Amino acid sequence: MSVVHVAVTRNVRSGMEEQFDVKLLSFIRESMSSEGVLGVHILRPAPQTGSREYGVLRTFESEEAAEKFYASELFHRWLDDAEPLVEGEPVHRRLTGLEAFFRSGRGTMPPRWKMACLTFLGVFPAVLFWSTVLLPVLEGQHWLVFSVAVNVCVVVTLTWLVMPFITRVFHPWLQTGYAEQISISR
Repeated sequence: MSVVHVAVTRNVRSGMEEQFDVKLLSFIRESMSSEGVLGVHILRPAPQTGSREYGVLRTFESEEAAEKFYASELFHRWLDDAEPLVEGEPVHRRLTGLEAFFRSGRGTMPPRWKMACLTFLGVFPAVLFWSTVLLPVLEGQHWLVFSVAVNVCVVVTLTWLVMPFITRVFHPWLQTGYAEQISISR
């Protein structure tokens, strides 16, 4: 079984953002005890952009856990509670990683197993480094503050330093055998 990441986005009605935020946080807290849920991140609209799109990125221990969660009474109750506060239907997307770093100039992608190997090679040391550096600085803070700080630092490090370096160094390996992989996968 492999971990599954799902993004769900909703457009909130104008003037309902505060109410939606309160209900969303309550739902998130309640849903964290659901079987197979490993974590969740909330993406709020950037200030002064005019956007009212909220995103919830949820991690599950398996595809079965994700399916069970989205079929659950808890999730359907949340949809009903949110209905008066949102416009349109929710958009669900499965996320598969950091594919953007692996696109070549032709827009092609190497095999996923190679992307997974290099992503691990970048993420593991970044998480270790930032966890070690930030622990003494944030000691005594709520675990969520520490977690957010580590994740922000890891994402910034991966985006601007680690992944560009790793994909440049491993570019020949990433592209080796790629044409055969594409023809087989299609």
